[in-house]
Amino acid sequence: MCKKIIIDSILMLFLTTGVCCASECTIASEQMQNNPKTDPVDEVLEELNKRTSELKTYECRIEYKYTQKLLESESLHKGILYYSKTGEKSALRINFKTLKQEDEPEQKYIEQYIVLDGSRLSRPDYEFKGIWLVHIDYEGREAKYYQLAEPNDPNGTSDVLDLAGRNLPILGFSKISDLKKEFDVKLVEQKNCKSADFTQVRLDVKPNSIYKDDYISIDFWIDKKSGLPAKIVAVSTEPEPPMGDVSEIKFLKPVINKGINGNVFDFEIPDNFGEPEIIPIKKEHEQEQYDIGNSN
Repeated sequence: MCKKIIIDSILMLFLTTGVCCASECTIASEQMQNNPKTDPVDEVLEELNKRTSELKTYECRIEYKYTQKLLESESLHKGILYYSKTGEKSALRINFKTLKQEDEPEQKYIEQYIVLDGSRLSRPDYEFKGIWLVHIDYEGREAKYYQLAEPNDPNGTSDVLDLAGRNLPILGFSKISDLKKEFDVKLVEQKNCKSADFTQVRLDVKPNSIYKDDYISIDFWIDKKSGLPAKIVAVSTEPEPPMGDVSEIKFLKPVINKGINGNVFDFEIPDNFGEPEIIPIKKEHEQEQYDIGNSN
C-alpha cells in the first residue's frame, strides 16, 4: 500500500471527527436554538462537532477497502484503531493484521501506522520535534518516520485530529460556511430499515474547490446512537473520472471514552529491519528549489 494512499486514509479516518472548542460549540448550539429555520445539514454537523469535542479515547475494529475500478482490482485490510487524548497530547494508531485481495483467501499481513508526538521517539543521532507518523511494514521489513508538523508552528497543533484537519480541513475542522464553499453538502435519504440507524451526508466537490484535483465526492454515515462516523466512502479523481479509485473505511464495534492503556502507542522496530528512514517536512522554499531542480 503506497504512502500517499495510507496517509490520505489516515487523515480521512477522522475528517469527520474534529475537535471544536467548548465555547464554539456552545455558541453554535445557541444560534441553532434561536433560529428555527436552521439548515438540517447544519444541525447534523453541529451535533457531530458536539459529540467529537467530548472524545477522549476511541477504539474500534477497522476495515479499509481500496478499489481500483479501471484495473478491476480490490484489496481489503482489517485491523484495529486506537485514539487517545490527554491534556494537550494525543496519539493515533492503526494496526492492520490481515489482507484479502480479489478472490484470494484472507492472509496475515501486518502493517502499522502510529501518529504521535516526536518526544515519544528516540534515536541517538536525531532529535524528533513536532508530530510524526511511524509506518512499520512487516512485509517489506522496513520502517519510515514521516514528520507531519513542526513544533512552534503558528498554524500548528499538538492534537493529531486537529493536524488531520489542517491537512484536510473539512468536516469537524472548518466552519460550515467554509465547508460549503468547497462542497455541495446534502443529506441522503435512507431507504431501508437497516440504514435508518445512520445519517448519510454527501459532499460533492465543487468545480472551483481546492479539492477538485483530489476527490470527486465523499460520503459518510453517522451512527445515530453514538453520534460518530461508522463508514466513509471517498471517490478519487485518479486515475481519471469517472473511473476514480474508491476508498471505503468502516469503523466497527467502537468503544468510546472507556480509557486506553498508554502502552498501546509504544512500538519496537524488529531486529531484522534496517534503520528507519527519516523523512522531515520540506520547508516551502526548499520544496520550490527541489521542484525547480528536478524540472531542469
